[in-house]
Amino acid sequence: MRLIVLFIVTLVGISINAQTLLPTPRNIQATYKKGTRSVDGKPGKNYWQNTASYDLDIHFDPASRLLNGTVNIVYFNNSPDTLKQIWFKLYPNVYKKGTARSFAVRAEDENDGVMIDSLWVNDVLTPVKSFNVSGTNAVLSRQSLANGQQLRFRIVYHYTLNKGSHNRTGEIEPNADFIAYFFPRVAVYDDIDGWNTYPYIGSQEFYNDFCHFNAAITVPANFIVWATGDLKNGAEVLNPVYFNRLQEAEKNDGITTVIDTTELSKKDFTPEGKAFNTWKYEASNVTDFAFATSDHYVWKSSSLVVDPKTNRRTRVDAVFNPQHKDYFHVVSDTRKTVEAMSYRFPAWPFPYPHITVVDGLEQMEYPMMVNDNPVEDRTESITLTDHEVFHTMFPFYMGINETKYAWMDEGWATIGEWLISPMIDSTIVDEYGVMPYAFSAGKETDLPIITLSTEQNRAYFTNSYPKPAMGYLYVKDMLGDALFTKALHHYISQWNGKHPMPNDFFYSMNEGAGRNLNWFWKKWFFEDGIPDLAISKVNRKGNAYSVVIASKGNKPVPVDITVYYTDDTTLKLHRSIAVWEKSSTVTIPFTASKAVKKIVLGDPHTPDSEPQNNVYNQN
Repeated sequence: MRLIVLFIVTLVGISINAQTLLPTPRNIQATYKKGTRSVDGKPGKNYWQNTASYDLDIHFDPASRLLNGTVNIVYFNNSPDTLKQIWFKLYPNVYKKGTARSFAVRAEDENDGVMIDSLWVNDVLTPVKSFNVSGTNAVLSRQSLANGQQLRFRIVYHYTLNKGSHNRTGEIEPNADFIAYFFPRVAVYDDIDGWNTYPYIGSQEFYNDFCHFNAAITVPANFIVWATGDLKNGAEVLNPVYFNRLQEAEKNDGITTVIDTTELSKKDFTPEGKAFNTWKYEASNVTDFAFATSDHYVWKSSSLVVDPKTNRRTRVDAVFNPQHKDYFHVVSDTRKTVEAMSYRFPAWPFPYPHITVVDGLEQMEYPMMVNDNPVEDRTESITLTDHEVFHTMFPFYMGINETKYAWMDEGWATIGEWLISPMIDSTIVDEYGVMPYAFSAGKETDLPIITLSTEQNRAYFTNSYPKPAMGYLYVKDMLGDALFTKALHHYISQWNGKHPMPNDFFYSMNEGAGRNLNWFWKKWFFEDGIPDLAISKVNRKGNAYSVVIASKGNKPVPVDITVYYTDDTTLKLHRSIAVWEKSSTVTIPFTASKAVKKIVLGDPHTPDSEPQNNVYNQN
């Protein structure tokens, strides 16, 4: 027996249009009543979200991997509620002995987690034991923070960065580190669940508020620091030759080599006479902060105009070990990705001043930063780069709750790589994840996309990556590029810098397109089923053919037919998902200009769980 526990169709007891036909869980219904969200897809008149400012003072020793930090937090309660406790996230505790986690950790990487050395609340020294730590969560009780008030925290802490067991952060190689989720931060308190109490165990990703960050990161001399935000003291921490090159890159379309292979041995990147340098970065209205550091990475940089109305430029960087030859192309591929995102898909000006792709051990995104492993295959390098860079829009610009709804960001990054990769290299046909979904569809491990990511195991990949990407792609095909872009821009304009949830997305797209797409949203995102089309009949009168296509499954997919002539030429025929809104069969006529050899149903981006009935051979 299979329990359906997530989404029950109930009508909200308020005046709502036909869009209430989408299944709506009770906690989402409550937001409509409170006026924080709306069934027209816009933030409600009473929408709110909390925020904080973080001043980070970090000292990191690459040799020992010891990170000593002080974080000063000013947390603002914009909610209508009086908060009686404050929840924190201690993400490095995923490596703490005894912490539940979804990945294997080497014995040498298990540690004591984040050690809190001292804690101040509103300038009052508070016993460290006031923190009730459980895994990656920590709760500070006996607080009272009313609407419109703020609390100040000062936390002094330390922990040791993992050497191996790399999961989104850690030592890449000696004297090269990618450091993320490295500071205590206040958890999200929202209008859906209250406090985000989901523990981080290494599988699901993150949900953070939009905040302001000032970071001072101290590392040994001749270590470079790349980070989220703007470098505020470049002239102080870089020797003039390197700083001037960086300034040149920020103004020019060409590729500038800030640090070349021949200069790595000089170790003269930073001013002489100083054992340590403090790199200062500032970032506003971002959901997280990450940094990388190395003393032996090549640094290539470029920039481009991403907003022709203002002539605003974005700088793109690639920093890497020169032994990894594929990385010499990454700065160019990143530049092309940012250009494609700004002008072609989603055709929205890249929202941040820079993006840095770091040669690391992961395939992971952060605000203005990417941590990508080197790969030998050129196609894989392109698709990996544009996938991770595309995350800039989703989840960072759009504030997605990745923990619960991974499909709301990974699906977009997947369609981003499908569409942008061929723009970089026209020979690429990227069908990442399509066949795995076709294989798993309808089996006992298959779950509706809308199933919370926290409740998934084997279905997590297909539900987060290819299935939602196909859903977006099929709607794009049905609406056409212009109308789809209009709808997507409506969604982006309404929800950037905020926290959209699934129904916010669906209703916003409906509103932006001027079309009720609920029939498709329900079938593709909310319901079980399989994608399965079949050629049920081919009728012929002379050169006039009609091909009858039946939908044997209940997942609507586009119809793509290839007619193969005996001289090996082909004819392509296409119908969008619109044909399945009110019918289970569709007839596609065509006139053959030559002798037909066979007719084949299918496309690289169209899964079919029973493909054996997709070929008609002309007798």
